[in-house]
Amino acid sequence: MPAEQVDWAGLNAAAVDVMHHAYAPYSRFKVGVAGLMDDGRIVVGCNVENACYGVGLCAECGMVSSIHASGGGSLVAVACVDQHGQPLMPCGRCRQLLWENGRPGTVIATPEGIRTLAEILPQAFGPRDLVDRAEDRHG
Repeated sequence: MPAEQVDWAGLNAAAVDVMHHAYAPYSRFKVGVAGLMDDGRIVVGCNVENACYGVGLCAECGMVSSIHASGGGSLVAVACVDQHGQPLMPCGRCRQLLWENGRPGTVIATPEGIRTLAEILPQAFGPRDLVDRAEDRHG
């Protein structure tokens, strides 16, 4: 889907709404994310912190869980926002999660404008690499 056909205001509103449900008592940095799926569904997620910092969940993790819990599919567009409702660039780990649940042309709202996943995660490693690299190419 071309970026200009995405209802960015609606997607951003869904991300802002779920951001208010984030559990961030330690950092007080709430994050919400909303994704438009290839079947038209909107899936959302928010960050969930934990006193044992390493086991906290990013908003994107919650959204990816929601994707699979609600029937799967492929991301078409993503809006990730901070506690002020401003676009927030996902970390590298979360970019990988988005890559595996979208496609190279999936569009994402970033602080620098609309970009594709291929632009924000160049030379991405994905499921196909596991297959290609597992094959014996020497004999």
